[in-house]
Amino acid sequence: MRPGTQLIVRSALFLALTVLLPIAFHQFGLGGRLFLPMHLTVLLAGFICGPVGGCLVGAAAPVISFLMTGMPPAYAVPLMSVELPLYGLAAGLSYEKLHLNVYIALIVSMIVGRLGFALALLILGQLIELPYGPAIYFQAVIITGLPGIILQLVFIPPIVAALKRRRQVPGVPAF
Repeated sequence: MRPGTQLIVRSALFLALTVLLPIAFHQFGLGGRLFLPMHLTVLLAGFICGPVGGCLVGAAAPVISFLMTGMPPAYAVPLMSVELPLYGLAAGLSYEKLHLNVYIALIVSMIVGRLGFALALLILGQLIELPYGPAIYFQAVIITGLPGIILQLVFIPPIVAALKRRRQVPGVPAF
């Protein structure tokens, strides 16, 4: 398969997972704000598909998911449409281009995405006069999302390592 085709196929797979995983979480009563399932798959897309694929998955996922499932809520779509592409882009760039350790790349990506979310929230807040400030934002995206952040730190590095090992085994097709 040609590299361009591989990128499209992998990105489409991660886009589908980014829509389906939150549905699975919600079926078990595990809320998106707590466990951040879309973030998990977009970050993986950045590590596996690179910066372009990760960015594209992150940009398309909130809109497609909202149109298909009603999740995330309408008010969160514009904010997540800034945050998620930054996750995918930063994960791909920091891991693939800067050759950072997977844990460092993951933490850098989380920070970049959250900063993008904060900036989008600040701009949106100025436009529509949101009734809350930085303390509420910090609680909403860091404290409430702590289980999801831990999930990302626990599951993403081993998945990336396993896929990297698989690519190095002769005779086994790369993911």
